[in-house]
Amino acid sequence: MKQLQRGMRIVVASHNPGKVWEINQLIAPYGLDAVSAGELGLAEPEETEPTFEGNARLKAVAAAKGSGLPALADDSGLEVQCLRGAPGIYSARWAGPGKDFGLAMKRVADEITARSAWTGFGSAAKGPRANFTSVLCLAWPDGETRLFTGHVFGCLVWPPRGGNGFGYDPMFVADGEEKTFGEMEPKEKYAISHRTRAFAKFKSECLEHVGEAEYPFASGRDLTALSAAAANLSTKEELFRFLSSLREDFAHNKDTWATADLGVYLTAVQGYFKDTHIKDEEPRWRTIAKALLAASVKDKS
Repeated sequence: MKQLQRGMRIVVASHNPGKVWEINQLIAPYGLDAVSAGELGLAEPEETEPTFEGNARLKAVAAAKGSGLPALADDSGLEVQCLRGAPGIYSARWAGPGKDFGLAMKRVADEITARSAWTGFGSAAKGPRANFTSVLCLAWPDGETRLFTGHVFGCLVWPPRGGNGFGYDPMFVADGEEKTFGEMEPKEKYAISHRTRAFAKFKSECLEHVGEAEYPFASGRDLTALSAAAANLSTKEELFRFLSSLREDFAHNKDTWATADLGVYLTAVQGYFKDTHIKDEEPRWRTIAKALLAASVKDKS
């Protein structure tokens, strides 16, 4: 059975910046040189399998064969008990072509309402039992694969709360917690998340021999994290949280921004909207976040 080694290059088989960033945070301490399928120009295969395991394997194998490198893929989603496990493997598709999870969460809430499955009213409304599932698949170019599954169980709330995380995080409360995943700081969520639990199994079987090292976090701007946040947010609350992060970034890294002059910055924002094709289906909050971030790194030449 093949083994990963420190310094080995591995493909994260996803075009989702948030998912790529999250997986990178998990594997970075093991010295793996991670690159996303999007960066390599690999096409996203159609997810035609009826299970998380099948789709994770499909994506990992496609990326491994397309790149000639080992690949790690994740397939994950929200399963709601009273909806017979929906949206499940269709969790991303419920967000539509624009990946608008504000709309996806509303659809879940409406489906629960149609089944009279909420208890309480307004801000006190609690929903049915639900869980997040994550399946990681490690694939090699010759087709060898290994699967690792993690779950986190809890219940849903409505309306959604918090601007952290992404996807359905703002409406999910894990067992034993009071905050939604959307209200938790990243470290709190990662301590108990489904993806972390799947990764723990992956780590035990595939990385223990490598050994974990102190991760040398880069100083200065973390543009990867900011870009992932901007590309995945869907709600006003998430935009508010992003603006807080952008302000904090400016406070600590002002000298590395394209400009600290408000007039020049606003001109760059204006230029983004003039020069960038904006998808009609993209959530407007996401479009604003992308413009504000792009203006902060725009080449002034």
